[in-house]
Amino acid sequence: MAIERTFSIIKPNAVAKNVIGNIFARFEAAGFKIVGTKMLHLTVEQARGFYAEHDGKPFFDGLVEFMTSGPIVVSVLEGENARSASPRSAGRDQSGKRTGWYSAR
Repeated sequence: MAIERTFSIIKPNAVAKNVIGNIFARFEAAGFKIVGTKMLHLTVEQARGFYAEHDGKPFFDGLVEFMTSGPIVVSVLEGENARSASPRSAGRDQSGKRTGWYSAR
């Protein structure tokens, strides 16, 4: 099995609920090592750039507004087959469904 790294974003709603520690504990319980983390507040320009693949889609402006509504926590996780095994833990998937441990609308 390959040791890989993947990227995680804990979104503003989960940060506001103060569940960062719980999410980190779940990452670790799932076998991931947190190798780097940072709390930041995205600017509109950063959010538009990060989600550029969705520009022009009906949900794009709402996504940018949500992701800039408060601080986020970005992390690099490491583990066996991390890219395919990483939990979808802190938000909605591309269909808009709640998918994770602390997903909320």
